[in-house]
Amino acid sequence: LGINLSSDNPTAEEAWRELIARVKYIFSNEFLSALHPLSSHFKAALRRVGDLNASVPASVIAICDGKLNNLCKIINPTVESHPLLVLSYIMRAAAGLPELVVSAEGQLSIWRKDPYPPNVIESSISQQSDVAESITTTAIYIPCSPEKAVEPVILNISSTGYYLDVIGQILGLSDANMVLISRTIGKASSETRFYFAAPKSYPLDMSSDLLNAKVAPFGGPLNAKASSLCGQDIYGDSILASIGYTWKGQDIFHEDVTLQSYYRMLISKIPSGVYKLSREAILAAELPLTFTTKTNWKGSFPREILSSFCRQYRLLEPVFCVSSIPLKASSELSRSNNKPEVSESAEQEREYANENESVDVDPKLVVLGSSFTCEVKIYSKCQDLILECAPNVLYKKQNDAVQSASLKVLSWLNAYLKDIYMSLEKEKQLANVFDIKFCRQIFFEEVVKCLSVCNCQHNETLGGKEPELNGMVENDASYINIEGTDSGLCPSNGSLLCVCYSVSLVTKGELQKELLESIEEFEFEMGTGAVIPCLEAVVSQMSVGQSACFYTELPPEDLVLAAAKDLANALAFLTSPCCLEYSIILLHVTEPPEDRMEQALFNPPLSKQRVEYAVQHIKEFCATSLVDFGCGSGSLLESLLEYPTSLETIAGVDISQKSLSRAAKVLHSKLVMKSDFDAPCRSIKSAILFDGSITDFDSRLCGFDLATCLE
Repeated sequence: LGINLSSDNPTAEEAWRELIARVKYIFSNEFLSALHPLSSHFKAALRRVGDLNASVPASVIAICDGKLNNLCKIINPTVESHPLLVLSYIMRAAAGLPELVVSAEGQLSIWRKDPYPPNVIESSISQQSDVAESITTTAIYIPCSPEKAVEPVILNISSTGYYLDVIGQILGLSDANMVLISRTIGKASSETRFYFAAPKSYPLDMSSDLLNAKVAPFGGPLNAKASSLCGQDIYGDSILASIGYTWKGQDIFHEDVTLQSYYRMLISKIPSGVYKLSREAILAAELPLTFTTKTNWKGSFPREILSSFCRQYRLLEPVFCVSSIPLKASSELSRSNNKPEVSESAEQEREYANENESVDVDPKLVVLGSSFTCEVKIYSKCQDLILECAPNVLYKKQNDAVQSASLKVLSWLNAYLKDIYMSLEKEKQLANVFDIKFCRQIFFEEVVKCLSVCNCQHNETLGGKEPELNGMVENDASYINIEGTDSGLCPSNGSLLCVCYSVSLVTKGELQKELLESIEEFEFEMGTGAVIPCLEAVVSQMSVGQSACFYTELPPEDLVLAAAKDLANALAFLTSPCCLEYSIILLHVTEPPEDRMEQALFNPPLSKQRVEYAVQHIKEFCATSLVDFGCGSGSLLESLLEYPTSLETIAGVDISQKSLSRAAKVLHSKLVMKSDFDAPCRSIKSAILFDGSITDFDSRLCGFDLATCLE
């Protein structure tokens, strides 16, 4: 078939030879005309003036060519953790091609020894479309010093210039070839990257040990703000910009990066921040503590958030292992001492999670009446197991099991990242609460170190100082003022609420007010922790149609600035004592279904208590026959099949033929499934259903030992 097996899995030596060949091809005449982001950089380099003409920064080659990166990973797997090592290999490969390219010692640029032929240059330039005289885009300047503020900068790039030269000037570099470029921030298709200065002397033989030293070869201080957002070590002052060449065309791509987008990137580093952004309710929403139903969940689902979290930290996609437990086994477990909790669901139809390679479930085990449990595992890029979560909970739906297990992991991540320096005893206790097992060393290396300065979990303001409120706010929610007539329609746990709210920054004495966030219709489920505690506490005191106003202390500064509509005004407000003012109107309340209310008010559920009450009397009277009046779809009769009793015959009576039809199907399937000798319901020989009413005499019902009539 012409397949070269050695090329599929090359050795380090073979990869090195391929790397040299790749660098050689990149500087060939043919590549200049290719439709490749890197070739656009080469064309832009030809327009550079003076000594920089045709000089290509090695950092550009490193970020634009995926093949080079893959070859470097084969040569040295630590490249995955230290992407700047790619520069070292590129420069060494260029040094091995003296007949084609030239590279100066201690510099990070490469250029052809012989210029491109004029016809090749003309052909490549003709592929580019006419562009405006200049391009203007907004970027963010992030100083290394924590005392200095992050601020926007304007990049003005002329049609004959090279954007890296402009960035180099802002960073104070005379040679833009010394600009280092980080990997992308956010989506893989994004061009948002950090740009920062390389050291004046850059060694070709840069080992991962030097990078781990944090001092050599850079010599400059670590930029903690940029590093926490990028997940990669950034040194010195840096610029966050969304600009570059893409596969979509030869022209430069650019997009504004505003201060608000910077702060939104920052809060998205933690799961609760991702959820807040998905709801566009940064100052009101919180990641819920429980997953009740797919219908009531608002915003991104837990599984989506967990996958997004793993991608941000360059981990492998989470692996979901779903197990299906037949009803017989689950009922036996529920009666054992170590019984798992069985989660009910309001919807009757069966839902399954979307088919995905990361969800592992045996279809042979999915039978009528099964319960599901889900285990989540997260691995690093090096296939090291970072954490696993195996909740001892059964769910009636596969999707509920997957989403609930994902939410457990997210809740643990939120709690852990909020206090990364907790004691070992508290750490162990937290892991037990959320059924988490994790490798502390790998978790710190892959996740925690990237959040060393991410302050969106801490109550900080400008300069890291607490706001001097001078008694403006005494507790979490003070000066509560509820207005309007009590309609009697009040929310309760499990209710689906719709509110209209706004949040404003208010100075002392309410002399000034700045609107931060407002939503006309915002839905959330009461009692699940889907909103900040003080908001839920106030809403619980309201009825439909009423309005309320209350004040809270300032949340972390990152949240305020991520939500602010006018960032300049918000920053001005934060320099003086201020707090948040919430104005809210309760629009309507949707009560939860009966079974959801049952779960919220009764433990164990009332339906289970009724069944156990009936079983108690069956055993007390040693009854062999039972008739259930108003049996409906046969829920009680179906439940009795799971208990070992003296019953031999069960019967049901109902006026609804439709309900009796459903009951017949369920009971028939259960009796067939439970026909084996070891089944707990082996004493029940038959189930009979009658179309009738408890108010009408029926001689066929004479002689039954017990009769039940349960709501």
